[in-house]
Amino acid sequence: MHYYIDVLMKYATFKGRATRSEFWMFELIDTLVTVALYLGGPALGIGMAPVAIYTVATILPNLAVTIRRLHDTGRSGWVVLVGFIPFFGSIALLIMCASESSTDESYGPYPGTAGLLPAA
Repeated sequence: MHYYIDVLMKYATFKGRATRSEFWMFELIDTLVTVALYLGGPALGIGMAPVAIYTVATILPNLAVTIRRLHDTGRSGWVVLVGFIPFFGSIALLIMCASESSTDESYGPYPGTAGLLPAA
């Protein structure tokens, strides 16, 4: 759960890196919340408004964590635009986000290890 809160606290932070666990745990919890709102809104008689509000509120955190995840794999954040290519773009972006972290520190040190690794 702390990954979800951490991403929300970095609401629009597009610099830096996001680990695989941070990215995927945020996506999992975000999906669960969306499904709960989707099923719960109509059941409570309040319609789809909660889903719409939540989706709009989490657009920037979703984009930011995806860009930071791409940075962690050694790619530019602009690669996120690949996701706009119908069908194949989404799959390509999914594969890129699932790939291993890069040792390249162009986008900053690996999260959580700043100052812990000996100088090479």
